[in-house]
This record gives sequence, structure tokens and C-alpha cells, in this order.
Amino acid sequence: MLKITRWAALAVALLMGVTPVAPVAFAQTPSGAPAAAPAADAAAPAPAAAPKAPARATEVVDNPYGLETLWRASDMVTKATLLILVLMSMGTWYIIITKIYEQSRVIRAAKKADKEFWNAPTVKQGADRLKGGSPFRFIAESGLEASEKHTGMLEAVNMNDWITMSIQRAIENVQSRMQDGLAFLATVGSTAPFIGLFGTVWGIYHALTEIGIAGQASIDKVAGPVGEALIMTAIGLAVAVPAVLGYNWLIRRNKSAMERVRAFGADLHAVLLSAPKPTHARG
Repeated sequence: MLKITRWAALAVALLMGVTPVAPVAFAQTPSGAPAAAPAADAAAPAPAAAPKAPARATEVVDNPYGLETLWRASDMVTKATLLILVLMSMGTWYIIITKIYEQSRVIRAAKKADKEFWNAPTVKQGADRLKGGSPFRFIAESGLEASEKHTGMLEAVNMNDWITMSIQRAIENVQSRMQDGLAFLATVGSTAPFIGLFGTVWGIYHALTEIGIAGQASIDKVAGPVGEALIMTAIGLAVAVPAVLGYNWLIRRNKSAMERVRAFGADLHAVLLSAPKPTHARG
């Protein structure tokens, strides 16, 4: 009896001390496949995109050296030198443009004289067909006047020599007008580099003087003033080169145009000598 009671008490104690465990359901997964990640990991937010780097702003640095600085910091000698070079350049381009236009007019007048003057019945009518201001009309009228006014003391001069001198004077007058301004181009081409060099030497002298007074001989202190002074040499060359090239080119064009003028004068001389001489009434 005591034995049965002891076993009953042991069974009750075992029943009271054991807590029932709820059944856990497992999802069937294929063999060898890893288990699903926890729900917390699946719902984790995606990492935020890296912020874009701000666009680098382009800094515009003003050049502390140049023509503007040179003009502000220069003295009267440097400014006068610069103004002389500017005036030389303006005069050079003005002469080049006007001489090209003038030479083109002479070439057009020569073509018109070849077409219209020589087809006229007389020298007078041929001259009237040419434009006023044309060098060929001027030569024709000079030769015609010489042939008609060979009277008085001029009769002592041979007719051939008198007409030749009149036509030659007219041709030289035309040549002189066509060469106007070329001496200025030659002067600019030969002197502009030296004027620019003078400005450079003067500027370097003052720059070195200021640097010596300041007692700072670093490259940043020397490069600016000396570089500004060297600009004068560059300006002098920029003025001289167009003048030299323009001079040589215009001389070559003048030579071509004057060949046509001289040929016209020679033909006119022959026509005037062969024309019948006007009779003058004698009282």
C-alpha cells in the first residue's frame, strides 16, 4: 500500500512539473535549400543613394597684366609712344585700302580705254568717251592740247619733242599721284619696330626701378611689369609688318598699272603725230 502511494505521488509530481509545448509548424523546404531569411531582414530598407558631388564652379580670374594695366600704370612717355604706334597703324591701313581702290580704278579705266577710246574717229571724241578724272583722259587731253597749241614761241620746238614732253609730263603726274602715301608705309615699316623697342626699354627701366625701391625681386613681382613693357615691342612689330607687306604689294601693283599708262601714252603719241595739223590763220 505504501509502495503504491509512493508511485502515485511520483506520477503527480511528474505531471505538475512538465509544461506542455505548443506544436511548431515548419514550412517545407526543398532539401539542400537554405532556410528563408527572417521577415525583419526582408523588410529592411534599401541603402540610400550616395549624394552627388556639387558641381565645381569655374572661377574667372581677371588678368592683372595687359594693355589696360599698361595704360593705367604707364607715364606720359609710354602713353605717347603707344599713341604714336596706334596712329601709325591707322594711317597704314587707311593708305593700303585707299591705294587698292585707286589702283583698281586705274585698271578699270585702262580696260575702258582699250574698248572705247581707240574706236573713236578722233582723239577729241575718244577723250570725251572716257570718265572725268580718268588718268587716260587726262593724258589724252594733255597730248591733244599740246598738238593744238604749238604756236608762237612753241613753234621753235620740234612738234615731235613738244608732244612727247607734254605726254611724258602727264604720265609723270599720274605716277606721282599713284605713289602718294607709299613713302609713309616705308617710313612706318622701318621705324615702328624701333619705336616699340624704345617703349619696351623705357618700361623695363621704370619697372626695375620700382622693384629696386620696393626691395622685392621675386618672379611674381618682376614678371608683370617686364611683361607689360614687352607688349610695346609686340605692338611695334604688329604695326611694321602690315606696312612692309602693303608697301611691297602696292609697288608691284603700281608697276603693272603704270605699264598700261605708258603704253597708252606711246600709242597716243604716235596717233597725234600722224594726225593732220590744224592750220592757223595769219593776220
